Amino acid sequence: MTSALPRWPPYLIHGVRVLHQKQNCAPHFAEIEVDFEPAAEGFDFEVAQGLTVEYEPAQDLPRFFAAAAVGIEEQLSLPEHGVAIATRVVLRRARANSFGSHELAFKVAGYLAARRALERTGCPRL
Repeated sequence: MTSALPRWPPYLIHGVRVLHQKQNCAPHFAEIEVDFEPAAEGFDFEVAQGLTVEYEPAQDLPRFFAAAAVGIEEQLSLPEHGVAIATRVVLRRARANSFGSHELAFKVAGYLAARRALERTGCPRL
């Protein structure tokens, strides 16, 4: 008989902040702060109401935020973590700049935020 995977996160993980910055011929810049909350099941991502980010063109921001969500979900879904995702992620803060912010930078920031949150809960398979 196999036991069910533990649901993750086990409790609210508030204020996971990541600054992903890489300076080279293909620069990256993304800063996010997210909260991870237990949910009934699955993965849900939302942007906090009233979140503003000084960045032009502003129409790029939803794509950046969606990329961060993809990075978070991909990291949490890795089988080696041995957890069942049941989380609501809320993007509380973000920063972008015109020289280095793009979807890949935000996806990596999301990946790193999920990893940091897993570490905070003592995920044994990191």
